Amino acid sequence: MLILAVESSAKPVSVAVCDGNGKLLGQYFQNNGFSHSRTLLALAEALLKNLDLKPSAIDRIAVASGPGSFTGIRIGVSAAKGLAWGLDIPVCGVSSLEAMAHQISEPGVIICPVMDARREQVYNALFEWRDGSLHRLCDDRAVSVEDLAAKLHGFDLPCLLIGDGVDVCKRSDAFSSCDYKVAQELLRYQTAYGVALASLNVEPVSSIELEPFYLRPSQAERERAGKK
Repeated sequence: MLILAVESSAKPVSVAVCDGNGKLLGQYFQNNGFSHSRTLLALAEALLKNLDLKPSAIDRIAVASGPGSFTGIRIGVSAAKGLAWGLDIPVCGVSSLEAMAHQISEPGVIICPVMDARREQVYNALFEWRDGSLHRLCDDRAVSVEDLAAKLHGFDLPCLLIGDGVDVCKRSDAFSSCDYKVAQELLRYQTAYGVALASLNVEPVSSIELEPFYLRPSQAERERAGKK
């Protein structure tokens, strides 16, 4: 089985191809801004070409369906739905936070993906590797940096921060008393390979069934609700 994975839930954008055992065959990654509508499909096309793979060789599409940037998620999910529909193959939508946790198989720490959700909040979930498997400790959530720091004090293990919300946490006084370290730069950001790995544990659906997971209303929806 070959999986084509796409990740566009934040500033970086990436595509990857891996097999059903999680072996990475190739990945393209860019971190130069929100140009996903222009770059995502171009990266996928170039990756398949350089791997000498035709689109018909792909058995499944995997995509980070949220949480994250509303625009980025829409672009990624729309691309995944279009590719899956055109190739008549199933698609897997996975948590962008869980996909990040799959990138670092380090036991003895609480893996803490954090994505900048603005207004001193982060999208977050907590994970731990035990006996070679990734265990989820809480649901995906939008949480203030102060509340997250308080929750981390309840664990005996140190915390490993990963994601573009790292700087949001580091500049907060609340994190000054937390026992944490930061993932190295190469592993810090969301990648399509993490999406592919997370999709190995997800039941695929048809392209029609795939839906984005925004976690909270968009700014436009909040402003509209405020006027009412």
